[in-house]
Amino acid sequence: MQLELVTAGESHGPALVAILTGLPAGLALDRAAIDDDLRRRREGYGRSPRQKLEADEVEVLAGLRHGTTLGTPVALVIRNRDHANWTWGMSPWAPEGAPTGKGTFSVTLPRPGHADLAGALKYGHSDVRNALERASARQTAAHVAAGAVAKSLLRQIGITVAGSPREVGGEETPEGMREATDTARADRDTLGGVVEVVATGVPPGLGSYAEKRDRLDTRLAAALMGIQAVKGVEVGEGFALARLRGSEAHDEIEPGLRRETNRAGGIEGGVSNGEPVVVRAGMKPLPTLMRPLRSVDLATDEPGQALVERSDVQAVEALAVVAEAAVAWELARAAREKFGGDALADFVAAYRAYLDRIGRPH
Repeated sequence: MQLELVTAGESHGPALVAILTGLPAGLALDRAAIDDDLRRRREGYGRSPRQKLEADEVEVLAGLRHGTTLGTPVALVIRNRDHANWTWGMSPWAPEGAPTGKGTFSVTLPRPGHADLAGALKYGHSDVRNALERASARQTAAHVAAGAVAKSLLRQIGITVAGSPREVGGEETPEGMREATDTARADRDTLGGVVEVVATGVPPGLGSYAEKRDRLDTRLAAALMGIQAVKGVEVGEGFALARLRGSEAHDEIEPGLRRETNRAGGIEGGVSNGEPVVVRAGMKPLPTLMRPLRSVDLATDEPGQALVERSDVQAVEALAVVAEAAVAWELARAAREKFGGDALADFVAAYRAYLDRIGRPH
């Protein structure tokens, strides 16, 4: 059984859409819990004023009846409330009348560090907005909604997933993170940081060493690297292990098949080993600067300054929520492949039968 996700939507378009397939029938979803994750994504020290405009709430168009999945594709919609200011500029059809609102002028000065230039060249766009709207991190709202659904499924088999910021601008304490953010804001600059996601209750056996595409660490790394602005991922102690001897690096096996350490981050040979799954992602500083960097005008080939749009100073706390959703979705995919089932009861029964076979408590 395959759990799959496709999303669509532009940053200032009418809405974001997520289509989820492969969910078992009988899974109860909590609309308030999904909306709460969307709220968490919007918040965080250093976010832009736009987050106050986007009071994100999920709508369900298909696949759910009276709060319970039907076993058919689930369609989620998140309206972009700021689209009211972009009705002409981001109209799906050729707009009529005089240009009004935002987005009425072509963007020809790409931002270094964003998808602007590469996207325009790849797809042949003369207006960079045709690339930057979809490349925007705004689309992560759809992934967070899907991740909230995945967490509902994982809870049925005792798995919980939580993300948290670990570092902002090189600072690791809450006070230091805020001070670094305030300093960057005063300098009209941006920051990056590091987040950590921990999944507890993951049974041994998710993923596979048979093919590299099926390795759980491969899949989690790809899920996190697919998030905008993420430039590095590690599992467990990651790069720190490269500086240790083997006698120091590996997690010794104790009676009961447990470990006192978890340097491997709960994954060995591409397969979960029963310990908490721990992954971290590093985010670069955001590329939209209020003090813009040098660029070149695509229309005139003349030097200029990159596009300036409303932006965050840093979005590391938001990344923690998005990364949490990404890990939850990938773990749910791996669990669906392992335990199958068209109905939720079948899925849970297969999970329990598996734990009985390997001698693990439910």
